[in-house]
Amino acid sequence: MHKSYIKDAFMDLQDHICGRLEALDEEGKFLEDAWERPGGGGGRTRIIQGKHIEKGGVNFSAVSGDMPEKITKALNIGATEFFATGVSIVLHPKNPHVPIIHMNVRYFETTSGLWWFGGGIDLTPHYVDDALATDFHKALKTTCDKHDSDYYPEFKKWADDYFYIKHRKETRGIGGIFFDRLNEERGKKEDLFNFVSDVGYAFPDLYANQFESNYQRSFSEQEKEWQLHRRGRYVEFNLVWDRGTKFGLDTDGNIESILMSLPAIAQWTYKYKAGEKEQLTLDKLKKGIDWAG
Repeated sequence: MHKSYIKDAFMDLQDHICGRLEALDEEGKFLEDAWERPGGGGGRTRIIQGKHIEKGGVNFSAVSGDMPEKITKALNIGATEFFATGVSIVLHPKNPHVPIIHMNVRYFETTSGLWWFGGGIDLTPHYVDDALATDFHKALKTTCDKHDSDYYPEFKKWADDYFYIKHRKETRGIGGIFFDRLNEERGKKEDLFNFVSDVGYAFPDLYANQFESNYQRSFSEQEKEWQLHRRGRYVEFNLVWDRGTKFGLDTDGNIESILMSLPAIAQWTYKYKAGEKEQLTLDKLKKGIDWAG
């Protein structure tokens, strides 16, 4: 399977997801910013600011060139060239009862012979709804089980560990699945690509279930303030801990595309005092909850 095939498939995935999200939002349309990377490659950054999605991005990139020395040292390999392509999504809704959602699928290879797939989907509710959290995880398990029954428990734990705000001692949300460096040790390239593709195409239905359940609910000023506060936690994770952000910066990627995951408006309140309802969500921001049952 050639890298150009994977690149084209990811571009098709971006188109598919953008169409579904525009239909959900009812009014918003994606604006595209095509960009080129000086060292090689480029991408299509697509941003939506609509009726129900306050700010969202569905980005495609395919970048290549000389591997930065910092990364070759981290991988413990000699000088080499790299190719990386993927689709990355973050959606920040207007209604605080609709969660933030993130999805990423990616492929990486080097001229030294290394290759792997990575990706995942995770959910960050401002208010955790147990039933919707269960729906989300069961759907992810179904997608994983089509390929390997070991995937969901392994990748669910990986997400719990990865999407963890260490300095706050809390998870970013209710997790999901996360996987990285799936290579020939885990299966044939075609089989791994099919799994990653299924994860990507599962995204619109997963989000639609969360969105349609709550996007018309009324909300109070306090609930909106809580949403802004939780967005601040999201920003902290992405700027301090997220490896994708760091990779983009280390490879001289498009800065606007890299930081599209940040919300338009967020808030940091000194020693924020959560109310009773908000505390119920905080109590569930921990690893190891068996949402799928």
